[in-house]
Amino acid sequence: MRVFVDYQGWPVRLTDERMLHILQHREMVELENEIPNVLAQPKFVKRSKTDASVQLYYRYCDNTEVGSKWLCVVVKFLPEDAFVITAYLTDKPKQGEQIWPNL
Repeated sequence: MRVFVDYQGWPVRLTDERMLHILQHREMVELENEIPNVLAQPKFVKRSKTDASVQLYYRYCDNTEVGSKWLCVVVKFLPEDAFVITAYLTDKPKQGEQIWPNL
C-alpha cells in the first residue's frame, strides 16, 4: 500500500489491490507514476454526481498510449480515511459540481 498527499494536504491511500485493478488496463501501465501527481496537482476536482463522498481529480496528459486524454483519479472520502477507488483515461471530464478550484 502507498499513501500520497493530495492538493489539500490529505493523505490518500492506494492499496496494492486497487493498483492491480488499475494496471489491468494496458494504457494505464505507463501512467502509474502520474497518479500521485494528479492527486497533488490536479487541474480541477469534481464531486461525483452519484456519491457525494467521492471526488474525481483530473489532469490532462499529452501523448498517452491512446492519445492525449484526461487522467482521472477517483477518491472516496470517509470521516477518518481517503482512498483511491480507481483511475482511468477519458476524452472529457464527467459533469458535476467542480469543487476545486472554486469558480
